Amino acid sequence: MNDIQGRVDIDLLIETFYKKIMVDEEIGYFFTEVVKLDLEHHLPKIADFWETTLFHQAKYKGNPITPHVAMHEKSPMAQAHFDRWVKVFCNTIDDLFAGTKAEMAKQRAHSIATVMLIKIKTV
Repeated sequence: MNDIQGRVDIDLLIETFYKKIMVDEEIGYFFTEVVKLDLEHHLPKIADFWETTLFHQAKYKGNPITPHVAMHEKSPMAQAHFDRWVKVFCNTIDDLFAGTKAEMAKQRAHSIATVMLIKIKTV
């Protein structure tokens, strides 16, 4: 199994993850009912975010906190929701990749979820 090596791998990760998360019994409704996520528009932005995060490419422009605060205002998110997101994200990585960047992505997912929860609760 290969490590995450660039944008093609990130696109695969993000597409695979969203296929899972959109139908997830615990948190899928955030993406299908609360915000009615437009994947065609959203996936490239998320891939930009992860490319920036993992490869220090200045692709992502924006503030990831803002849309999550808006989502939280519509339907409050709790620690369990973030834990589920991290679990599905990390499992998706493990299904597709192994290596230094894959491990970094899992660590960053944990950190991002922690910071996001703190931020939405304090805004």
